[in-house]
Amino acid sequence: MAIGDVGSEKLRWILWAGWHGKCPECGKGAMFRSWLKLADRCDHCGLDYSFAAPDDGPAFFSQCIVAFPLTFVIVWLQIAYGPPLWVHLVFSIPVMVIGCILPLRAIKGWLVASQYVNKAQESGTEHLWAKLNARARGETDERHGG
Repeated sequence: MAIGDVGSEKLRWILWAGWHGKCPECGKGAMFRSWLKLADRCDHCGLDYSFAAPDDGPAFFSQCIVAFPLTFVIVWLQIAYGPPLWVHLVFSIPVMVIGCILPLRAIKGWLVASQYVNKAQESGTEHLWAKLNARARGETDERHGG
């Protein structure tokens, strides 16, 4: 298998797992426990989702994909046709809000799956994450009398 094939397979897996909200490890368990809330761990293979830190990424990408282009369409509509305000209240605002909210779950799933598949984390934070995860599990650091 060529290197390009490996990359495209990883991308397909990331997109599939994220779109379906499935565990990026096994592809069977649920990634989410509610619409945008990640599960603590996979209910099938036990993958701990504490590694996931999509932060504001889903909102940013949703705005870039939907809100910015749609803003240009709305401005064009206003300049070209000069519709009354109610047209924007009935059409533009709901389309913008719904268009930005609907893709959030898939985008968040893609980001979490991508973090897992690519083993992504901030450079130099391995020690900090290990310490925080140990504290969350109730473990103590015996070296520091903890």
